[in-house]
Amino acid sequence: MASKHAEKNVIVGLDVGTSKVAAIVGEVHPDGALEIIGIGSHPQRGMKKGVVVNIEATMNSIRRAVEEAELMAGSNVHSVYVGISGSHVKSFNSHGIVAVRNKEVSEADVERVIDAACAVAVPADQKILHVLPQEFAVDDQEGIQEPVGMSGVRLEAKVHIVTGGVSSAQNIRKCVNRCGLEVNKLILEQLASGYAVLTDDEKDLGVCLVDMGGGTSDIAVFAGGAIRHTAVIPVAGDQVSNDIAVALRTPTQHANTIKIKYGCALPELIQGDDAIEVPSVGDRPPRRLSRHTLAEVIKPRYEELFLLIQRELRKSGFEDMLAGGIVLTGGSAKMEGVIELAEEVFHVPVRLGLPQNVVGLSDVVKNSIHATGTGLLVFGQRSLTKFEAEPELSGVGHVWSRMRGWFQGNF
Repeated sequence: MASKHAEKNVIVGLDVGTSKVAAIVGEVHPDGALEIIGIGSHPQRGMKKGVVVNIEATMNSIRRAVEEAELMAGSNVHSVYVGISGSHVKSFNSHGIVAVRNKEVSEADVERVIDAACAVAVPADQKILHVLPQEFAVDDQEGIQEPVGMSGVRLEAKVHIVTGGVSSAQNIRKCVNRCGLEVNKLILEQLASGYAVLTDDEKDLGVCLVDMGGGTSDIAVFAGGAIRHTAVIPVAGDQVSNDIAVALRTPTQHANTIKIKYGCALPELIQGDDAIEVPSVGDRPPRRLSRHTLAEVIKPRYEELFLLIQRELRKSGFEDMLAGGIVLTGGSAKMEGVIELAEEVFHVPVRLGLPQNVVGLSDVVKNSIHATGTGLLVFGQRSLTKFEAEPELSGVGHVWSRMRGWFQGNF
């Protein structure tokens, strides 16, 4: 069975989240379509707020999820694109300037200007995860997306640099490697989710993506077609479950089940007075409470999260540039009333982001829980096509091509 997809172009996204690990297997067709052919998901106990706290438990979850995905896809998985998040992730904007060598911008010039933009002091405990070009300028002409081939003498680049904690990144890699898998690349989770759920129009107009997971809520602001700001807020679905557990005096796992089944973020939306059975702690008998009471517990925490996001947007200076509104995705965004509550807080249009532009298993495709996993596949697909266009940019060939460029430019 393993040979069924052996000769096909298979890529795998591994979303190592705080509450679950999801492995999604996609197949790239010759026409460029991305079809999802397998998925595996397993609850996760080895992470807190996006950071590995138990290697053994995380490895176990990864192994289970990957095995399930392999079985469904009928294909063996060897390498994966892995999502990374957590409060250790930092980001900033930078820019670089170089002289154009032959009066016409070449690929080598673009590489040099991006290298120049990366020449910044990064703390010893942080490593660069992504360098994302926002726009280029040739001489006085600004706002250029593709500068190669343009005439000029000076090339400038504005880039968004994302760094992550060295030890946090190493721990995630270690967990994946110990499961016998190779890490193609670590990718910022909200960047991946953006690939899956945002339209080009939204990215041009200005949009804020909020990926609401179990341990963290990840923010990415896009404007003018490029990423402008990223941030991670350590408040998400787990806090809501915790509030329910404390307020209703019920064990955490029951609180989580109640939240998923009956939760609502706006008490006004509840019609009638449905009663819920709430299990008690220890051997006390269960109690019955109204859904309205549950919503009164949930609403303040979501409100607090949205106000923290609003404060982050204000601080970044992008609050007034979101003509495309706000897109919420991730498991914690699915609850009834969350979109309406967000609109009340932000006063801009808010929508639920579902993965787009992929075919295959429809229940996976149309679920915000799998936005990151699907986005990792799209990222992998794009880097595949990029890689095929520039085969010399790997390993020794990469070094040789840069040396050749240096010689040509200097002699």
